Amino acid sequence: MARLDDSARALYRSEMAAAAATTKPDERWRHLERAHIVSQPDPWLHTCNHVAMFRFAVGQRDRREAIGQVVRIVVAAPGSLTGRYPEGNTGRVGAGLMTPMPIPDDIAATLVA
Repeated sequence: MARLDDSARALYRSEMAAAAATTKPDERWRHLERAHIVSQPDPWLHTCNHVAMFRFAVGQRDRREAIGQVVRIVVAAPGSLTGRYPEGNTGRVGAGLMTPMPIPDDIAATLVA
């Protein structure tokens, strides 16, 4: 199982705090997506991120996203534990469950460091 170092954990916490602090839905999703990219190697943080996405989707009354997040909550920890997750994936329903995506440069620099 991959472990996140302190700088990656700090970035995850920063993105989750920014998501909680904004009242703009698009900004909240962006921060949750960035936190998701960072969290993927860690089963606990990865699952927590999908729970946060689920809660936000429910609050937005977005049924499709909420149902998709339930599926992702179930598979997040096993995917992290086995290393079977699509790197860079933003974690949203529209991104596809197993579609790899480019990792933003600033996040990639933190994950490599």
